[in-house]
Amino acid sequence: RQAGRGKKKLEVCHPIISYLNHFSESLQRQHHRVRYSDSVENGSMIFSLSGIAFLLADTQDLFKTGGELFLGRTEKFINVHRNSFLLLSAALHGPKEWDLMFRIQKRFLGSNLRVIPVHNTAETVKLMLTIAKITCKPHIDNIRYRMLMAKAQIIDQSPVWKMLHKIQLDCN
Repeated sequence: RQAGRGKKKLEVCHPIISYLNHFSESLQRQHHRVRYSDSVENGSMIFSLSGIAFLLADTQDLFKTGGELFLGRTEKFINVHRNSFLLLSAALHGPKEWDLMFRIQKRFLGSNLRVIPVHNTAETVKLMLTIAKITCKPHIDNIRYRMLMAKAQIIDQSPVWKMLHKIQLDCN
């Protein structure tokens, strides 16, 4: 927390776009500071503490505009941001939406872009905050430690591991 202000330290950047106002309002209600910037790609939100960038897109808008302009923006976005996520929003993900997502994934296969379908503002904000939180330095170190401890415990208590260890001892 910041001294005296009671706001969370997470900082979000994105330009002013009418449909993104829902996201910024939701983040502000949760006491996250939102900063607007003209230097980032339209439709993007950047969590500066974790280095995660989200590009938000409405599938209906993509169907209306054809998507070529969007694919160019997406290309620029993933070239700038190392940890990038594309959040495709639709009230219902039907065959057309899944096909769009498949085409985007196919186009950017091998890149650092992860495509995630979302349905509404609340789900989107929760997802972004969860990803940003778990990739932030203190949390990622804790998660790595827990994973190593779980792996060690699984190996230590595995009957297969015990059998392999016994076979190795019998061979020596």
